[in-house]
Amino acid sequence: MSEKRSLANYALVTLKGLAMGAADVVPGVSGGTIAFIAGIYEELIATIDKIDISLFKVWKKEGFSVMADTYNLKFLGALFLGIGLSILSLAKLITFLLDEHPLLLWGFFFGLIIASIVYVGGQIKSWNFGVILAGIIGVIVSYVITIAEPLSTGASYWFIFLSGFIAIIAMILPGISGSFILLLLGSYSIVLGTVRNFVDALLAFDFPALKDAAIKLILFMLGCVIGLKVFSKVLTYLFKNYQNLTLALLTGFMIGALNKVWPWKEVLSYRTNSAGHQVPLLEKSILPQNFDGDPKIILVIVLAVIGFLTIFLLERFANSKQKNAI
Repeated sequence: MSEKRSLANYALVTLKGLAMGAADVVPGVSGGTIAFIAGIYEELIATIDKIDISLFKVWKKEGFSVMADTYNLKFLGALFLGIGLSILSLAKLITFLLDEHPLLLWGFFFGLIIASIVYVGGQIKSWNFGVILAGIIGVIVSYVITIAEPLSTGASYWFIFLSGFIAIIAMILPGISGSFILLLLGSYSIVLGTVRNFVDALLAFDFPALKDAAIKLILFMLGCVIGLKVFSKVLTYLFKNYQNLTLALLTGFMIGALNKVWPWKEVLSYRTNSAGHQVPLLEKSILPQNFDGDPKIILVIVLAVIGFLTIFLLERFANSKQKNAI
């Protein structure tokens, strides 16, 4: 049976979903990291892993309410409501900030990830050679992903489905950004543009455009659902049997991801985003004094501290809630 929650508790889950959705929109930031820090990561993975075809049998025999309690669907509904609302509402804002204030935004997320590394790494209960090796492997894999050259391909329906399948695996892994995986696949602007087109078409009552955008979103979400279901079993097994190794690997992922969110970059090549603007594609991390333009060092540090404190306070709040519940 699912954990008993009050309406206020479900509202808090939705707020955590909003934070996860905001993180998933940004290349380089993982919604899985937010879920881990917010104290809902293992529940999310376990809940998804539990869902199977027997769900419909329980629904038929015992009713919707029992089914929802048995499979923790209220938790999933509240969480995905927040994620969906966040993606739909923040897609334009995040892309605007990436275009107009990239240093400050990346500074904020750099602070988020530093705090996440401290928190997730602190959950490792014992260190040995295997745990250290897992951490090193995580760093290498994540770093290689941040410097990989993106692919380019068309917006075919099968490719959108495949993008959802692959990206969702990254989205639920702390330290690996689903949005950045989409960027590497060449489908980031396609997916974000589809979300924007869906909202615009809905507001303008443009039904032909709405139909096309809806089909693409459904295919993307279908890929996400199938990928999530498949990978949740792997994660559930790892957490049950190799928790320290898994945590070390995830910590390594986040350390390697710091290269992506380092604010000061030298642009090596550009891409055209969903709004038709030229934005950085391939970049190289450099020192602030070598940055072409105003490095805004003080402001970036302030935003990084705010980002760090955001995770720190969220973690403290989550711990206090857990202690009160005992």
